[in-house]
Amino acid sequence: MAGDRQGWLADLSRQFKRHRQGRPGWHLRVKRDRLRLLSDELPPRSDEVQAGQAGQIQSAGQIQRELGLSTPPGPATSTAALAEVCAVFDAVMAGTWRWPDPLLPAAHETGRLAPATLAQLRSRFSAQLIGERITSRTWDRTYQPYLIKLEQIAAQQIWLDDAQLLSAALRQWPPNSRARQMAHDRMRALWKASQWFWPDELAAMRGNGKAAADPAGVMAFQDQEIEELRERISRSRLTASDLVAWDCLIVFGLRPAELKGLQLHQVSLTGGNPGGVSQSLVAVVAHEKQNGQGKVGARSIPAIPPATWHSDCNALFERWNEHGLPSRLVALPSPGEAMAHQLGRLHNQKAAQGQLRADLTPYGLRHAFALRLGIDLGLSVRESAELMGHSPAVHLAAYGRQLDKPRLLEKVTNMLWNS
Repeated sequence: MAGDRQGWLADLSRQFKRHRQGRPGWHLRVKRDRLRLLSDELPPRSDEVQAGQAGQIQSAGQIQRELGLSTPPGPATSTAALAEVCAVFDAVMAGTWRWPDPLLPAAHETGRLAPATLAQLRSRFSAQLIGERITSRTWDRTYQPYLIKLEQIAAQQIWLDDAQLLSAALRQWPPNSRARQMAHDRMRALWKASQWFWPDELAAMRGNGKAAADPAGVMAFQDQEIEELRERISRSRLTASDLVAWDCLIVFGLRPAELKGLQLHQVSLTGGNPGGVSQSLVAVVAHEKQNGQGKVGARSIPAIPPATWHSDCNALFERWNEHGLPSRLVALPSPGEAMAHQLGRLHNQKAAQGQLRADLTPYGLRHAFALRLGIDLGLSVRESAELMGHSPAVHLAAYGRQLDKPRLLEKVTNMLWNS
């Protein structure tokens, strides 16, 4: 690292010397992570003049003064640093250069792309979103961190071009990662809310998320893993109410947060048995998720348990009436985090009948529900998406690969046998 620093700094110094045509007495160095220009030809500071030392200082002519540059040190910014030091040198030679007023903010702290300006925009943007389209918790977790990082990058130097600042900020996250996608979308939303033009060339930097996606598709629980999970819950310190909560995720494909305000009902359906009437368990989801398209999530869902379960979902309705959901769980801002911790402890338990893959999460039960809808029941993408409380585009993006694979294999097999 030290060698790299010396390399770019030595090259920068040589280029600066060529610009000065060999004039001596000017030096560059890095001190406290800041690039600094030193010379005895820099004019006296205002405080020196006010102290009545101007004549003595100018006559001495040997006092080396130090100027901190606004361009950060490093090989990536050496071109900008060269332009800055050359501009300072030319102004000093012309007698027009003056020390910045210490009572005024530095140049990189003012202007349209300055961190102070961006912070004001962020404050106004949050006021527009919170309560209208998203919750304060969503803002704190999925908006604010990306916009604060943008302000930190803006503070590193003077930015005269939107694309340069934004591209430098987006490079803080790996290409094609979900984090970069989020950063791109949040910054673009800020620009749109501020009625600023968003540079078209940044579209390629958003990526498509392939680096973050599992090539095998979502990690869904298999039926035998669901049975192993339930067995481990029954042997753990978790209560009967906790098992009811996990079973609701299994048979209704819920997001953990949708346990809040959940209601179960038994409804009578005609047909399905010799008597002509059957009982079906239905969950009514009251929890709504706020996003850029509005509120989504509220819906009614019929119970669709794994194939090995009894039609009454292992007496889920009776257990719901007897035990209910754990009050401590549904009172949490994020029940999913608590259930993830529970699952982590269950992973460490001794196996009952089989193993649980280490990378399974509570959302894996929702993924398993989605695959039952498409593969076992043959529902369309639109029908499945409606039951799961998201758009068909989201459903297809998440589950399309795994839903198409069985149909593709069946099609190829039929073609081979019929040929």
